[in-house]
Amino acid sequence: MASPRLETYCCPNRDAATQLVMNFQPEVFCGVCIGSASISLLLTILQLLPKKGQSPRKMPKASSSSTILLLISICDILGGLGMIFRSSVWLGFPGFIANISVVNGTDVWPSAFCVGSAMWIQLLCSAGFWWLFCYAVDSYLVVRRSAGLSTIVLYHMMAWGLAVMLCVEGIALLYYPSLSSCENGLEHAVPHYITTYAPLLLVLVVNPILFRRTVSAVASLLKGRQGIYTEHERRLGTEIQIRFFKIMLVFVICWSSNIINESLLFYLEMQPDINEMLLKNIRSAALITWIIMGVLNPMQGFLFTLAFYGWTGWRVDLKWRKREIPWESMSSSTVGENAYPSPVSYQSNIHDSKKVSTADSQQTDEAISMLSEGNTSGDDRLTRSSPIYQGW
Repeated sequence: MASPRLETYCCPNRDAATQLVMNFQPEVFCGVCIGSASISLLLTILQLLPKKGQSPRKMPKASSSSTILLLISICDILGGLGMIFRSSVWLGFPGFIANISVVNGTDVWPSAFCVGSAMWIQLLCSAGFWWLFCYAVDSYLVVRRSAGLSTIVLYHMMAWGLAVMLCVEGIALLYYPSLSSCENGLEHAVPHYITTYAPLLLVLVVNPILFRRTVSAVASLLKGRQGIYTEHERRLGTEIQIRFFKIMLVFVICWSSNIINESLLFYLEMQPDINEMLLKNIRSAALITWIIMGVLNPMQGFLFTLAFYGWTGWRVDLKWRKREIPWESMSSSTVGENAYPSPVSYQSNIHDSKKVSTADSQQTDEAISMLSEGNTSGDDRLTRSSPIYQGW
């Protein structure tokens, strides 16, 4: 699981709330993390592998949406591997981990492992949050026809750059002046928690707004494609809206427990004695949400693939096959350059106004296809209604 408490525990003079959750059934907690992360890792890889009888998922070259979805899954996979490795060491070498609590200890490897593994998990989770934010931005820009190959470079700079910057800044402030003598006090740890939860809160607040605007823009595109808004267009717009809803639902399910747990622990930290009987229910709630985090955080990778692509099946096809370029892989500029020559010569005398209308309709189809990528039924209906499909 991913929590700033993992980094806080690396300080020998950690706060009482962190000590409470980290010392609560550590064997059970690590076992839960290993089990959840392992299941999610295997199912995520199974989801991404090509399947027999299915054509590989393809996206237009001018879109970066498919790349972003793949990078989100990669962040989840690598983060899951970090959780498995960290929890395995904690279970397999309890004596090694016990040296973290030793003040002024001479062995630096336990502390180095604690910091390194926690930073690895936190960095990849933060990068996944930023990539999910980039996906919402890219979906909106695609519909507005402002996205292209150059935007993926900006997304890389923002996602990886901000994730690294915030992670390093939070760790530097937390471990000041040194790892063996971290400063005490809640104010000292606040910047670290802010840098950790800032991208998570950004996705929770901003992504629904961007998705809502994208759905509205999709409805306008579908209406303007043929001048009418038929049941087919309405159904396709609804499918895109449901897909965005699934993405946000998975995110809320996997990370709401973190926000609840952190709020409870901050409340306990502000109390003079967290072991008071009056705080028993709050302590129990904090420990329950702590275990829930160990289950839900690693499962995000698999649940996201379900939201992105749906269930892709068990039949894996590992044979190499030559990739065919479908009509979706051609950009609007290529279409304008007669990438699909007409089999009938007299069609070259079509009026320029009709060419512009056809190109605009093709560009609209490509934008909608980018958003409905992974939805086979939606893609098939879109392809059958496209001018290029009818031209064949």
